[in-house]
Parts: sequence; structure tokens; C-alpha cells
Amino acid sequence: MQPSDLMRPELLAQGAYSVPDSRGMIKLDAMENPYHWPADMQAQLGRVLAQAELNRYPDPRAEALTQQLRAVMGVPETAGLMLGNGSDELIQILLMAMAGSGRGVLAPEPGFVMYRLIAQWLDVPYTGVPLQPDFSLDMPAMLAAIEDQAPAVMFLAWPNNPTGNRWPRADVEALIQAAPGLVVVDEAYGPFADDSFLSEVGQGKLMVMRTVSKLGLAGLRLGYLAGPGEWIQALDGLRLPYNINVLTQAAASFALEHNAVLHEQAGLIRAERAALSAALAALPGVEVFPSEANFLLVRVPLGRADAVFEGLRERRILIKNVSKQNPLLADCLRVTIGTPEENAAFLTAFKQSL
Repeated sequence: MQPSDLMRPELLAQGAYSVPDSRGMIKLDAMENPYHWPADMQAQLGRVLAQAELNRYPDPRAEALTQQLRAVMGVPETAGLMLGNGSDELIQILLMAMAGSGRGVLAPEPGFVMYRLIAQWLDVPYTGVPLQPDFSLDMPAMLAAIEDQAPAVMFLAWPNNPTGNRWPRADVEALIQAAPGLVVVDEAYGPFADDSFLSEVGQGKLMVMRTVSKLGLAGLRLGYLAGPGEWIQALDGLRLPYNINVLTQAAASFALEHNAVLHEQAGLIRAERAALSAALAALPGVEVFPSEANFLLVRVPLGRADAVFEGLRERRILIKNVSKQNPLLADCLRVTIGTPEENAAFLTAFKQSL
């Protein structure tokens, strides 16, 4: 018996999610916080983790961490809150819940690739609505797709990945109003943006999904979904038991106790984003798109994306080549904001690679 005897052809053709080898390189490809914790914090964390009861299963609902997240992040008491092994698990749970409804998923594109991929894996109909050439929402097309498809769930990455822009609040509110199903505003890059829907969650169809990954805890794989209590309770029934392990619970709790350090680092990233954006925009033939995330989307001269990407890699700098992900991203590269030293090295290598 072969996999092809039992698996759908589109799943066999998918292949594993590709993560490039970054050993020995300046790593600016995955929207990670480049800053380490102060040495005293690292030592304290080591003592905390040393006391973790690895011989026991974790708290299955991570109750203490959930309440801590609610308090530190300002999740309304009227909202339900569910934790996931990264945002990807939360997306998977949401789409598993909708798989038997006969209704599908809708999202603007280019957007976060996992919306489409997980829908395909679960055989849930997916509709991607193209953005405008400047990566703004095509509101007539979005509203028409909502009316035509009546999606069970609509994902709106806000700010958007991989473009970095945050669409006007009024446009997002109009889409929420028009949607017949759930609307998940994905605020993965909330720490670097100037607005949020989190305070409005609790009733109706609005959900907000966030992660601690971009804030500086990517290695923990911790996401959270806030929404109407009855929906969170229903979705929790599809969550695998013990999905947040003992070490993640302990480390995330410690990090939240030192949230001021994480937000200070977010402020440094925002300042470096502005400086790097200005420096790149000054280069001939280079277009830099507005960003409220911890990365920049950059368009290089026609047909040069692959060569610039390879030139950077030869100089031991790894970024993300998104030029083939979507026609709107032609000639585009995405670079994570690093430390001042990393950004300077990237800028030098980028100029040489052009």
C-alpha cells in the first residue's frame, strides 16, 4: 500500500513546510525579535525552569497563564480566551470546527499562507480575494465575495503579512459588519502597530488572535484567541489535551512578569524599522512599503529579486524571497527588523547585491 492509495492528491503534492538552514547567518527571514534578555533575567528564568515538574503533565487548561495573559494583554473579562501551540494550532482548530458546515474560509491575498494551507489540508473551501496593487483592501471585491460565499470564517491579518500594512479601521469594521460568520482579526504584529480590536472582543462574531512569538518568545510557540465565550467554549472541545507544555507555561508566565522588557524591545524595533525604511527608500530603483509590523516589504528593480536574495545569502544574510508567492508580490523581498548592527550589515550587503 502506498500513500497515494489513501491520501488526497493535493496533500501528497504539498510537501513539508520549508525552513531554510540559517546556521552562521544573520537571520532576518522569520519576523523574530533579535534581542536577547538581560543576563540577570536569563539566570532567573533558568532557576524557574529548573523547578518545573517535567515528570507531570501540564495544567491542561493553563489556567494561571490564561489569567495572566488576560490581565497583562488587556483581554476583556466578558471575552473567552483559549491558548494554542502557536497561532497555527488556533487556525487549525477554527477550521476543523467549520469543516462540516458546508461553508468556507475567506481572506485577502497576499496574506498569511497558513489560512490557505490549513484550509486545503482540512478540505475546507477557501477563497482568496486579491488586494489592490498598493496592498490596500479591494472593498467592493471583498464585500462581493462575502455576499457570494457567505464564509463561515474570515481572516484579516492586521497588520498584514507579508505586506506589513494595517488597513484603515473603518474598512475592517465594514467587513466585520457585512460578514455572516466569524471574523478573526489576526494581530500577530500588534506590539508594533498603533491600533487593536482586542478591547472590543466579547460579544457578536469578532475574534482577535495574537501570539507572543513576535514579541520575543518565538521559541515558546504560544498563541491565544479571544472571542465570545460560547464560541471559545465550543472550540475548546477540539483542542488537544495538554497542548501548552510545562516549560512553555513556566517561561511565558515569567516573561509576562517582565513584560516591560519585551515592550522596550518592541520600541527599539519600531525605531529601527523607521531608520531602515528611510535608508532603503533612498536607494535608486527600490520601493519600500509602509509597515506597522516588525518587518519591511521591499520591491527591487524588475527581475532582480532572485539575484538580490542570492547575493544577500552569499554574504551570510538570510531574508525572505516572496516574489513568487503572489503576482502582486513580483520583485518583492521581506526583511525582518534586526539589531542596529544586523540592519547595518544587511543594508551594506543589500546595496552590494543590487
